[in-house]
Amino acid sequence: MNILINTKMVKRYTRLGQILMFSGMAVLVGGMIVNIKMPEMVNLSLGGLLLGFLLSQVGIQISNKWARQPRPYEAINKSLKGLGGNYSLYHYTTPASHLLVGPSGVWVIQPRYQGGTISYSNGRYRQKGGNMYLKIFGQDGLGRPDLEAQAETAKVRNYLSKLLPAEKIPNINAVLAFIHPKATLVQPEGELPAYPFVTMDKLKDVVRKSSKGKGGGLTNVQVNELRAAFENPQTLGPVEKIESPAEPEPLAAAEVEVEADGEVMSEPEKAAEE
Repeated sequence: MNILINTKMVKRYTRLGQILMFSGMAVLVGGMIVNIKMPEMVNLSLGGLLLGFLLSQVGIQISNKWARQPRPYEAINKSLKGLGGNYSLYHYTTPASHLLVGPSGVWVIQPRYQGGTISYSNGRYRQKGGNMYLKIFGQDGLGRPDLEAQAETAKVRNYLSKLLPAEKIPNINAVLAFIHPKATLVQPEGELPAYPFVTMDKLKDVVRKSSKGKGGGLTNVQVNELRAAFENPQTLGPVEKIESPAEPEPLAAAEVEVEADGEVMSEPEKAAEE
């Protein structure tokens, strides 16, 4: 599997999140000091507290996306490790933050950190449990992941429409992958979710099974055309390319080598000798 990542963007936003978060904390402390030592300057104190709160919240939001461990792209890389060389995984280089292209199709991957019990009913993804403090102050609520996935798939489709004829644009799939080790996913009964949702360790299974379903996957020609579109030098930007080793394909029975009388023989040779 080929992995392309915009490392400069990751470093830039990681640093920005840290700067905003710590600057916000510093302004909050300054506002409290003003309130204690100069109580008559109420407006300055309240202004400092409000500004500090806003800065810290924006910093937390950016840090959650770009610096939280494990980082989303690292978790995705680990989960999809072993896919063949005809797969390409793009992080922060396409209209979708995380995009997989290969024989199984085009997949927008939405990593989620939320813990607790995740379910789907009446057209909505729902979360029970989890850390209430993080939900309120860490901006860790589930929100509307279906709308986020819908927006990213639309961006990918619009991008391809500018480079490829309509008949060559495949269906853009999306999947929600939950990173939290204590996330419990309850699949709906009798209702098809807007997008499949799985724990991160099951992500590769979803991708592989899709090529075996109705309609199959993409041909090598289609995959190469899509890769050329997403790796367009004019839009790709600065990236780091990583090659992840593929899992060895299981040998067919006729190719399995066995030892007999100190010699290595193939199965057909063994059968002939017998």
